[in-house]
Amino acid sequence: MERPLGDAPLTEPAPDAGAADLGAPAAAPAYVYALGRVEPRFPSLGVEKELAQAVGRARTAGLTNRQALRTALAERANRYLARQLCWVFTVEGLETYLLVPRDPADLDLLVEAVRETPDPQDLDLVIGVRGPLAPPEACNGLVVPVVAFDQLYSFDRTALLGAIPRPEAVPARQEEQFRAGAAELFDLLLQLADNAGATDEHRAVNYLAVRYPVVYARAAEARGRNAGLTDVEVRPSRLSGLRRIVDVVFTFTHRETGVPERHFARVDVTEEFPFLASPLQPFYER
Repeated sequence: MERPLGDAPLTEPAPDAGAADLGAPAAAPAYVYALGRVEPRFPSLGVEKELAQAVGRARTAGLTNRQALRTALAERANRYLARQLCWVFTVEGLETYLLVPRDPADLDLLVEAVRETPDPQDLDLVIGVRGPLAPPEACNGLVVPVVAFDQLYSFDRTALLGAIPRPEAVPARQEEQFRAGAAELFDLLLQLADNAGATDEHRAVNYLAVRYPVVYARAAEARGRNAGLTDVEVRPSRLSGLRRIVDVVFTFTHRETGVPERHFARVDVTEEFPFLASPLQPFYER
């Protein structure tokens, strides 16, 4: 947002030149890869009234309030209002970040995240860099970190899970059961404690949840052997060196014998966009 958040720096202020340690390495950017929901908020009463006037000028007869808001924000002439709004990103219902587009053209992505008919299944994936805390005046007293995003995907949980290909080992008659199992796994990954998508561990888990369908296929195969997912652990990989790589370990426990079996995938989280370093494979303690 150009105002009021545009005046806030997205990185911590540099120390005085005289006090700087020229030999110290630069701090690594704080990357974010988070799943949650985008919510537009009014930073002030003045912005709220100005938007109400814009809605009144638009062709909104027969529309719900939410549809009227979406229609007004989509008008090119009203883009100044989209810049004035504060865009709050919530994770599990908790206000977690304020979003600002790194490229002003990406303001469209925020507007598109305003669904005309909101649904509890709606999800947004934000990829960006976390900056300092927003000042209280930025969003009506809300003080959370600012995230300058490079990409924002909006989708719904049902569509995401429906796009996961059914493994060949799962017969068509078990399609519904496979989808139910995929939904359970997806929800478990999202509900990991304090998953704000800001640590290497959580960025890796969120990446696998939305970009690596093999995890869901392996969970379905485990269920066929009467084993259920009982744990997800993330640990630094032995391959880490110049790059940051983590092992995401999935534990499936047999429901009758209690014997666990583990599989893991390596994810490279060095840069803003995580990627798969090694496919899912059996995991053995060393």
